Amino acid sequence: MKVILTHEQADLDALASQLGAWLLFPDAIPVLPYNINRNGTRYLEVYGKDLPHIEYKALPREEIETVYLVDTQSLVTLRGMRKDTQVIVYDHHPLRDDLDPNWELHMVESGSNTSQMISRIKKQDITLTPIQATTLALGLYEDTGSFTYGSTTKEDLSAAGYCLSHGADLDVISQYLYPPLTAEQMTLYDRLMKNVETFHIEDQTILAAMTDALDIQDEISSVAHKMRDVLNPDALLILVATTQGIRLVARSTSDQVDVSAIAEKMGGGGHKRAASALIRPDKHLDETQILKFMKKQYQEMIGNLGQYVSPQLTVSAIMSKDPLILSPDTSVQEAHRLMQRYGYEGYPVVQDGSVVGLLNRREVDRALSHGLELTVESLMSAGDVTISPAASLDALQSLMGTSSWGQIPVVSPENGEIVGIVTRTDLLKTLTPQPNIPSQDEIVQKLVKAVPPARLALLQTLADEADKINLPIFVVGGFVRDLLLDRPSLDFDIVVEGDAIFFAKRLADRFGGKVLMHQRFGTAKWNINPIRRELLDEIAPEEGADASQLPESLDLITARTEFYEQPAALPTVESSSIKMDLHRRDFTINTLALRLDGEHFGKVHDYWGGLNDLQKGHIRVLHALSFVDDATRLLRAVRFEQRFNFEIEPRTLALLEESLPLLNKLTGARLRHEINLILSEPKAHRMLSRLDELGILSAIHPALPWDQTIAMHLRELDTDHIDPQWDLPALTDHMDLRQTLGYLIWFVNLPESTLRSLVSRLRFKSDIKKLLIATSKINRTLPQLSDAPPSKVVHALDPAPNLAIYAAYLVNSQENLRHVLWQYINRWAKIEPGTSGEDLRNMGLKPSPAYSRILTALRDAWLDGKINTPQEEKAMLAELISEVE
Repeated sequence: MKVILTHEQADLDALASQLGAWLLFPDAIPVLPYNINRNGTRYLEVYGKDLPHIEYKALPREEIETVYLVDTQSLVTLRGMRKDTQVIVYDHHPLRDDLDPNWELHMVESGSNTSQMISRIKKQDITLTPIQATTLALGLYEDTGSFTYGSTTKEDLSAAGYCLSHGADLDVISQYLYPPLTAEQMTLYDRLMKNVETFHIEDQTILAAMTDALDIQDEISSVAHKMRDVLNPDALLILVATTQGIRLVARSTSDQVDVSAIAEKMGGGGHKRAASALIRPDKHLDETQILKFMKKQYQEMIGNLGQYVSPQLTVSAIMSKDPLILSPDTSVQEAHRLMQRYGYEGYPVVQDGSVVGLLNRREVDRALSHGLELTVESLMSAGDVTISPAASLDALQSLMGTSSWGQIPVVSPENGEIVGIVTRTDLLKTLTPQPNIPSQDEIVQKLVKAVPPARLALLQTLADEADKINLPIFVVGGFVRDLLLDRPSLDFDIVVEGDAIFFAKRLADRFGGKVLMHQRFGTAKWNINPIRRELLDEIAPEEGADASQLPESLDLITARTEFYEQPAALPTVESSSIKMDLHRRDFTINTLALRLDGEHFGKVHDYWGGLNDLQKGHIRVLHALSFVDDATRLLRAVRFEQRFNFEIEPRTLALLEESLPLLNKLTGARLRHEINLILSEPKAHRMLSRLDELGILSAIHPALPWDQTIAMHLRELDTDHIDPQWDLPALTDHMDLRQTLGYLIWFVNLPESTLRSLVSRLRFKSDIKKLLIATSKINRTLPQLSDAPPSKVVHALDPAPNLAIYAAYLVNSQENLRHVLWQYINRWAKIEPGTSGEDLRNMGLKPSPAYSRILTALRDAWLDGKINTPQEEKAMLAELISEVE
C-alpha cells in the first residue's frame, strides 16, 4: 500500500499538495492528518466528498511500502510501516540536516509546495476537474498570501494560471481564504489587541502580543491573519498559552523581518514570512506557572528582535561609487581645482591603498585665503575611518557622530578597496524625519484664521458640551488635512469616542433642532437649519457673526471599526476607539484627528503616520486590503495625488495596480460619482491623465478615450467666464456645468455605438445620454456646415441643446467652424419671420402641414438674405400661399 502524508495543523497548501501527489500517483492514498486548520476544515466539509482524501481510521490494515511526504519533512509513524518503507519527500521548506539519507528528496524554493506538484502535473498532461483545480489553487493562494509574499516565485504564478485555465473558481477561493472569526477567536482577538506592543527596528514596525488562551480550543492562525490585516505591521508576533504549550504564530510582510528564524530559535520553523512554534515546558505546570513561563519566552523573544531584522537600506544603496581620491602629497591648489570642477565637499586621502585621512573644502578654502603653499597631508583630518557597503544606516549615523567626518569612505571587506563614499547629505536625504506635530496653540491660530466666526463658535460649543460629560470628540479626515496644508475647507464631521446618538440628543435638548438617527452605524444628524439664528445668538451673542455661516446640519458619528468578512461584502460595524475608527479611512493623510473637548481643544492625534505622509507628500493606504474593501479608492488615490501634487508611494502603487480587476465589481453609479468629483477639480485633466497612465480608465471601460488634445480642452475649460448668450443651464441631472461640459468634451469624438456602451457602464440618465450623442453628432457634421447657408446651419443645430453646441465650440480649433456656431447662437437662432400661424389662419388658410413649410421657408429666406424687409416677406408669403391653394 502507498500513502500520501503531510504535517499536523495542515493548511490548504498541505491538503492541495496531497491532492497533487494523488493525481501523480493515483494508486496512493492521501491520508488526512488529525489536525487541520479552520480554512481546510471548512473547505473539506463542503468539498471533501469530491476529493480522494481519507481519515486515518479508514486506512486499510495493510503494510505500507511507500510514503509520499508532502509539504513537510516530519514523518508520522503509521501502523503498517516497515524499516524498508520507501519515503519520498516533496517539500519547499528549508532542508533539515537530520533526515534519513535513504529518503528520496524533491526540494524546491517556492512560495507554495503545491506549485511543484502542478509543475509535474503539467508535464504529464493530466486533466483537472474544476474542483481539483480550485483545491490546488487554494494551496497556492494561501501559502503565498495571494502572491504578495516575498517568497512567491514565477513558478507559483505559472501554477495559478494553469489552475485558472482548468476552471479554478476565484469566488470559492476568496470565500475560504477569508473566513469570519468564530466567537472563541473573537475573544482571543480582543485579548491580544489589548496587549499589542509596538517595536521600531530598522524602520520596521513589529507588533507583538501575548495572552492566556487556556480556555480556547479554536485555531490561532486566523486570528493572526485578522490582526495583520487590521494593524498592517511589517511583522506580527503573537504568543498564547494553550493547553498544549506556548504557541507562537509569526507573520511578516517584509523581507527585512525573517520570522522563520524567530520560530526556529523557539523550536519551530516555517517561511521567512509565515512561521510557528510550539514551546512545551519540561514538566507539568499549573496555570500560574504556564503564564509565567509564557512571559519569560515573550521577553526573550522581544529582547532578541534586532537579530532578525535586516536594514532596509544599507550604505551601498546610498553611496556614490568610484569616488575621486587624493594622495597625501597633492597640492592644495590641485585639491581646490578638483573641488571646483567636481563640486565634492570632501575627498578620501589614500596612501598605499589605505585610507589615511579626509580632506574637506573648509580646510582648503582657509589655506588658500591665507596664501599657504601646503599639501593635502598637512590639511587633512588624519584617520582611517571607513565603513562597509553592507553596514546599516544606523551604523553610518553612529560613525559620523563619533568621527565627526561628514564623508565616509566605503571600503570592500573582501579586498580593502575603496568602492564608494557616503556623505552626511546622503544620509539626511534617506533618513525619514519625525513629523513636527503642531502645538495646540498653533492649531487654534489656524482655526481662527481659517474658520468663519459662526462655525468656530459652534466647534467651541461642541467642545464645551462634550467636556461637561467627559466625552472625547474629534474633527477628523479632510478638514484636518486641509487645515494643516493651509487650504482649509468648511465642512466637518464630528467623531465621538462614545455614543454619538446620545450626544446629538443632548445637544438638541440643550439648543433645539431635530435629530435623525441611524442606530446600526451609531450615527446622528443634528438638523439646525430652523434654529440657526437662535443658536448663534446663544453661542456667539457678542461677536456679530453671520448665521448663514452655520451649517444646515451636523453629522455626529460614533467612533467605530469595520470588518470585511470577505471581499465586496458589507462591513460588520462595531463601536471602537478613535484610533481604530481612523484606521478604516482610505489613506493615511485622511487619518488625522483634531480633538475638541475641554483642555484637549486643538490637539492633533496622528496614529497612522498621516502627518509624516502629509509632510512628505505621500498617498499611502493603511493596509493591504484597502482597495479590496473599496475599489473606488483607486480613483480617489489619484484625485488626492494630483490635487495636492503628492505621489502615490510605491507599495500603495503596487497594490493599486494589482487591484485594477476589482473595478469591474463597482456599479456604474459609484464609478460615475468618483469621476464627477474628479471633473469638479481644477486639475481634472491631470487626474484623468494619471488614471489613463495607470490603466484605470481602460479597466473601467476599454473605450474610455484619452489623449493630449482631450487633456488640453479640459485644462482650458473655464465655466466662470461664459458669454451669457449661450444661455447654459447651471445643473443637468444633478451635475454642475463644469462636470457636464467635462463629459461632453471628453467623449466628443466617440461614435454613437461607443457612447451608448459608456452610458450603460456609467449609468448615465437620458438627459446626459442625449447631450453626449448630440455633441458627437455636431462635432462630426460641423465641417459640412463651414460654407453652408445660414438656413442649413439652423436646420442642423436647432434640435441640439445649447450645451452640446457649446461643447462642440470648445473643442473646435478651426476659427471658421467656431464662427459658424457662434453666429448660430448669437444671431441665426433668434431670427424668426414676422408671420405666425395665427396670421395664416386669419388669412383663411386651413391648418395643415403647409403651415410649417410656409413658416420655414420664410425663416430660411430671412436667414439667407433673400428677403430683408416686411414688404418682401409679405410678397413671398403671397407666393407661397398661392402655391398651396
